[in-house]
Amino acid sequence: MMVSKLFGIIFFCGLLSPSQEVLSGLSCAVSSQAMQNVLSDAIIHNGLLQQHLQGLVLPNIMGEGRLLNSPVSITGLHLVQVRLPRLSVVLLPGIGVQLTIGAKLQLSGNCLVGLLSELIDILVDVNITANIKCTNFESGTVQVVTEDCLCILGAIKVKILSGLLTLSVNEMVLRQLTATLPALLCPVVDIVMNLVNIQLLGTLNAVIPVGTAGTIHYQLASIPYTSGKFLGLDLDGAVKQVEGSTIPHDSSPSALPPLVDRLLLLVMRQSFLNAILTLLLRIPPQTFPCTPDVFSGANHLHEALWTITPAGCSPCRGTSPLNIKLMLGGNPLILLEENKASVKLSVLIQVFIKHLDGSILNLLLLKADLGLNVRVSIVGGRLVLQLALGSTALSLESSDVGISNISALKPHCSSLLMERLLPAINGALNVGIPLPNVLGIPLIKVDVQI
Repeated sequence: MMVSKLFGIIFFCGLLSPSQEVLSGLSCAVSSQAMQNVLSDAIIHNGLLQQHLQGLVLPNIMGEGRLLNSPVSITGLHLVQVRLPRLSVVLLPGIGVQLTIGAKLQLSGNCLVGLLSELIDILVDVNITANIKCTNFESGTVQVVTEDCLCILGAIKVKILSGLLTLSVNEMVLRQLTATLPALLCPVVDIVMNLVNIQLLGTLNAVIPVGTAGTIHYQLASIPYTSGKFLGLDLDGAVKQVEGSTIPHDSSPSALPPLVDRLLLLVMRQSFLNAILTLLLRIPPQTFPCTPDVFSGANHLHEALWTITPAGCSPCRGTSPLNIKLMLGGNPLILLEENKASVKLSVLIQVFIKHLDGSILNLLLLKADLGLNVRVSIVGGRLVLQLALGSTALSLESSDVGISNISALKPHCSSLLMERLLPAINGALNVGIPLPNVLGIPLIKVDVQI
């Protein structure tokens, strides 16, 4: 069921018509609303802005109060609290993120009017706008630069206990704060954004285990880019086996599909998925007796086998039990079509007799080329693939006893593979493909499209 507002979408693609071409294993489009949520959480809700503004000390304010011609001096002026902070984001094509932070700053200090000294409270509206650019990409990291920082002051309220301040003092305070606050606040924004950058890079550059089979090393592949609708991120996904070797995968240029009304779009490429399937489907060969307690269709397979066995094969009809060996014959290949995913997988089926002296009689060795239908789901931040048998093509590889016509074995081999092999494959895939925690955006209400 489609929902109107999706927190995440996984989109498998092969080769699309390139617009924004990328060469990585995984790409992301992050909407301006999602970026606003991410930065609001990091800067506002987690208290980072308050933390770095706390204790901010402002220069003394000196001037003429026009109250009984008494001079006014305000000293020890410092930030007490950031009230009602709010943040908004605009994505500027080719530039970066335009960040706007609005808040009320509560300041406190000592006010000396003539010989009268008392506490002063100042509440001033500030609006800070800055362009945030990413530069100096290297090995999965970027630096952020704050440019064109503009700090505009709005309404101001000045209060002392005696209430002896005049309008001219308000004007004097506003004038002095307008001259001094931007030089104090803009560097704080720069510090905060650099800390946020480190935090967010940690969500992109991560080594995530894939069960006990190996790991995926996600890393930012290139400098982020912006359009008017989304922030684009390309990630490398190095698929490594547990012993440390990397499973290679090719990358082809492709285009990001439209973001529409989604907060986050993840695009995973076919070659990247093939590398992960190769990692997960390292299933050891299965060898077992062809008996009903192991394979429910064992008796039917026996009967079909005897009908195609040459009459002169006396060992075939002896008392030695049949044995079956299943082994994967090469790496899996995932194929992506519109609204459909399938996996091609080759399996070798050996049917043999093991004599008491240890010698083996190979009745036949079959190659089964399987077409497996893929069902996709998201579980706990992992992409889980489950396979079902769609088609089976059997071919004879060899036979020590002269078997040549294997057409009668197809239904029995299909049953054998469904009963013995598919549970092992789906068990291996049940670990799931770990997805990067892109900018900490939760994958909730996920729509999966192929």
